[in-house]
Amino acid sequence: MPSFDILIKNGTVLKMDPENAVIENGFVGITDGRIAAIGSGDSDRLQAVKVIEAKGGLILPGLINAHTHAAMTLFRGLADDLPLMEWLNHYIFPVEGRMDEEFVHVGGLLACAEMILSGTTCFCDMYLFEESVARAAREVGMRALVGEVLYDFDSPNYGTVENGLKYTESLIQTWKDDPLVSIAVEPHSLFTCSPDLLCASNDLATRYRVPLIIHLAETLAEQEEIRKRYGCTPVEHLQGLGLPGPHLIADHCVHLGEKDIEILAESGVKCVHNPESNMKLASGVAPVPEMLSRGMVVGLGTDGCASNNNLDLFTEMDMAAKLHKIHKMDTTVMKAVTVLRMATIEGAKVLGLDRLTGSLEEGKKADIIIVDTNSPHLTPIYNPFSHLVYAARGSDVSHSIIDGKLVMENRNLLTIDLEDVMEKARAKAVDVRKWVGGALGQ
Repeated sequence: MPSFDILIKNGTVLKMDPENAVIENGFVGITDGRIAAIGSGDSDRLQAVKVIEAKGGLILPGLINAHTHAAMTLFRGLADDLPLMEWLNHYIFPVEGRMDEEFVHVGGLLACAEMILSGTTCFCDMYLFEESVARAAREVGMRALVGEVLYDFDSPNYGTVENGLKYTESLIQTWKDDPLVSIAVEPHSLFTCSPDLLCASNDLATRYRVPLIIHLAETLAEQEEIRKRYGCTPVEHLQGLGLPGPHLIADHCVHLGEKDIEILAESGVKCVHNPESNMKLASGVAPVPEMLSRGMVVGLGTDGCASNNNLDLFTEMDMAAKLHKIHKMDTTVMKAVTVLRMATIEGAKVLGLDRLTGSLEEGKKADIIIVDTNSPHLTPIYNPFSHLVYAARGSDVSHSIIDGKLVMENRNLLTIDLEDVMEKARAKAVDVRKWVGGALGQ
């Protein structure tokens, strides 16, 4: 008789495999951190050290936040309703210049708590003092791909550009064998990074065979600036530098022409869609349906809390589906199953982690969430994919398992002292208020 470390039973299993298989009255058995069995029917005969009763809920892969800035949880609501460049130059950059490792660690822990509570089991982060984010993810047991943001100007963490590349290389070497945390090379954008820095970043990424991640074509202002400097579109500029390839992850990709999409698709570049941030900052609507029609791999991200203002991928899925329907005036685009795949297996493909996570298949790492459907807004259920995208909320997630370890049970976080983290976050907010006042001369 099979015996597992953890057995989840009596739920509807959404595998998010190539067939989008749905298993009614299903169970998932976990052994040594991996999915050992998936099936349906009488699970009472099965044995396990820990049995989790799904109570008729939905069992699915944990969600993947493919682009965020975790420590910006401490900037939530700091400077809303402003243009992107004013937001960056007058608020975010001045405040970031005052941060340190402890600040980012607290913000990272707060982000991990928020993400676990809303069903995210894996995230991709770009920020300063990323060693602190890596440690936060490891401490709470989250899967993460992180990278230090690189600029042409000095950083409050590493100083000069040259030191930034060294810092990133050190991160790669330090975390190369970690089961949960991996490292990417992350130049910020085309308008904050010179061609030399972009090429050096690409060389580092290809040498260590890690992803290269960049903000790309996010705003019209960026598009105009790159055309003014180099006489081409942002994508064409990347192509001229030889950067596009399967290792490149491009965040946002809002302002793309047909030629740009062709370049990205043919070179195997992956994209991360951040609809709520793009809407809030009035950046525009990314041509996601066109990218998908060209076979591009597209994931879903929240961006940071300073431009969203939350890390809930359930609201992001809902927005992604509806935004493109109204933008195209077509109810059939961005179907629920397509968007849910963007938040699970396609997100895993974007990050290069699809052999480990993103779908429920035997042998994969057990990154699993349970959505409690015993509530009015989820009753009745005709189509579980539709329910998850259009009706469910992050607060409906009852359990979260990452790498085969239970990190949330019945809405209780097991690896984070939430009250302690929130108390520290409130203390950091006192500093932020002082920094913002100083930056603005108030």
